[in-house]
Amino acid sequence: MGCGKNVEVITIGNELLLGRTADQHLAYLGEHLSKHHVHIQRSVVVNDDPEAIEREILESWDLADVILTTGGLGPTSDDCTREAIARALGVELIRDEGTERRLAQRFERMNRSMTPNNLRQAMKPAGAEIIRNAYGTAPGIWFERDGKILIMLPGPPEELRPMFENDVLPRLYEMGLLGEESPYVELRTVGVGESTLEHTLQPLLAGYPGLNVAYRAQDAIVDCRLSSRNGEYSQEDLEAIGDECATALGEDFVGFGCQMLSKIISEELRGREQMLAVAESCTGGLLASCFTDIPGASKTFAGGVVAYTNAAKVQLLGVPECLLYQHGAVSAENAVAMATGVAERLSAEYALSITGFAGPGGGSPDNPVGTIHLGLHTPQGVWSRKVNYQGSRATVKCRAVNASLDWLRRELRQPTPPLTRTKVEHGT
Repeated sequence: MGCGKNVEVITIGNELLLGRTADQHLAYLGEHLSKHHVHIQRSVVVNDDPEAIEREILESWDLADVILTTGGLGPTSDDCTREAIARALGVELIRDEGTERRLAQRFERMNRSMTPNNLRQAMKPAGAEIIRNAYGTAPGIWFERDGKILIMLPGPPEELRPMFENDVLPRLYEMGLLGEESPYVELRTVGVGESTLEHTLQPLLAGYPGLNVAYRAQDAIVDCRLSSRNGEYSQEDLEAIGDECATALGEDFVGFGCQMLSKIISEELRGREQMLAVAESCTGGLLASCFTDIPGASKTFAGGVVAYTNAAKVQLLGVPECLLYQHGAVSAENAVAMATGVAERLSAEYALSITGFAGPGGGSPDNPVGTIHLGLHTPQGVWSRKVNYQGSRATVKCRAVNASLDWLRRELRQPTPPLTRTKVEHGT
């Protein structure tokens, strides 16, 4: 790995090949290993077929020094990873009493009966070690033989990631198989496209030869990662370059690292001792979820209303029926009324609203699919903003939420004016 070891990943699961579940593991594992100068040489996705798994394990065992498998460690009949691997390696499966005891205790705490098939999760290849799973029932497995390492991890990301970061990475590091973490700085931006971001930063970054620059765009958020290609730049050097970039980007710069827009807003509102409420139509609670994902959000987030039908907008938010009849649900006027209504009903100083056509149906010549109207209510007034996004329904919804959050983020960064303006303004 850090010393030239060959690493391979085998991801197991029919749901991945059927397109029902996206494979998040390769990107996650690759990102964390690359920080330690480790690069995955090969990755394979295999269905839940014992013979297919066995063939891939045998091939990887010949080629790789370290093999990471994900999935197939659960209690059901299609979870056959441990059995297939044991056959491939020519070892028997044995019961781990400690795992069996922890399984029984877990079910007892949940006040549920443990069905017999759960005991499959207590089996491990002879000579292997158990990696405890704090967030699920299927433990991981660590197996070493002939100078090779096989690490089996469960499929759910919320179980795999803590195990990998808390158990696997530290152990690999102790074995001398990981290099020191590479110095890097990551800048998060929003409201600026990937090409525009590069155009803005290129004159500045051109003055640093050997600097590795990588861009990643997703749902209106663009990250820029600065790293030292051959060790020319220290962490302090990279941080200084990052500060220069942040100054050049101005308001488009969100922060260093994977900063959440909702968390930035919550921290700002907490300092002001003010509250936020949201009203949503086409995003169906996605905006509110951004805030309820933050521990302690109740100190700044009053709540949200999902008002999908016109009747719900009238009953829950007080939107006038005549307004909806005259301007329609997807309009600047409705966005303003929704933001004002939720602010009044939940006693919040700030409010955001989203209404639009997320697709694939709906829309009109004046408001085609992808048209979104955002509303922003503040102590100084209320505004609307019209945007249009292309892409799938999920993409349009995510971009609308990020645009709404970014609008409020920028508003909160402005100097607070006196409370003299009360008229409604409509912006674009």
